Amino acid sequence: MPATYPGYEPYAQGLLDVGDGQRMHWNTSGNPAGTPAAVVHGGPGSGHSPGARRYFDPERYRVVQFDQRGCGRSLPHAADPSTGMDHNTTGHLIADMERLREHLGIDKWLLYGGSWGSTLILAYAQAHPERVSGIVICGVTMTDADELDWLYRGVGRLIPGPWEDFRDFLPAADRDGDLLAAYSRLLNSPDETVRRAAANAWATWEDAVISHEALGKPDAYSDRPSDALMAFTRITAHYFSHRAFLEDGQLLRDAERLAGIPAELIHGRLDLGAPLGIPWKLAKAWPDARLTVIDESGHTGSPRMTEAVLAAIERFA
Repeated sequence: MPATYPGYEPYAQGLLDVGDGQRMHWNTSGNPAGTPAAVVHGGPGSGHSPGARRYFDPERYRVVQFDQRGCGRSLPHAADPSTGMDHNTTGHLIADMERLREHLGIDKWLLYGGSWGSTLILAYAQAHPERVSGIVICGVTMTDADELDWLYRGVGRLIPGPWEDFRDFLPAADRDGDLLAAYSRLLNSPDETVRRAAANAWATWEDAVISHEALGKPDAYSDRPSDALMAFTRITAHYFSHRAFLEDGQLLRDAERLAGIPAELIHGRLDLGAPLGIPWKLAKAWPDARLTVIDESGHTGSPRMTEAVLAAIERFA
């Protein structure tokens, strides 16, 4: 495995009041005078990973990490069924990022992330292009209707057994309809037993997709503490059942708003959950973006993908 930078700790952190009764946990690490870079985590609802900052040279980067609403160390936490979701949308997350940028006194920042993080990065950059110095995405998604239909229905043609288990966990009346909305209802059930069972069924399907990939990792989604799993599945189902609170095809349609922002798009050819056609279309619509395809990699990466991410981030230092 290529060498990332040794682990280092934040020099500042806090809870930022972003309104709606929400407090967003954030931290900064590296060099306070370095190039500002924000790490945008996936999920939705996964929370930030301290290991992600190891892609950044701590002598040259000021690294910002934060937990999106309802997950990680942000409050209130979505594992608590009393935590409402009405104020948890893509628009809210974009506003939270802007508030954090202003709070930290940053003029422009590099954005790095992948999977759901790439959707949020693209949505933020299209809303605030003047605040983005560059973008690095590893595992491109735009969370449109076709992508969601593929991930929660279409890819079942390759792994029919696990997909039938995912579908058949639902009540019979819901199995031919909107699976994501049906799961979201169960994940918001007043019955904790129902919520936990739905969270496990959802994560089991996500695990099946990842583990079927070349170099796939078993239990990539379910191997987390129970409250973190509950928040992840509840938030993910909430966002995906609402099609990420975006117009269908919006991020590709509005790619022209990204003109002038240099970007590195890095994607695994064997990514089952987010097929290569997604970044391919985006790169064609965004002349300032360079697409690098990693032949042996799936959604969870590979040594060559790690090398590519390190090189891309080095480019912007």
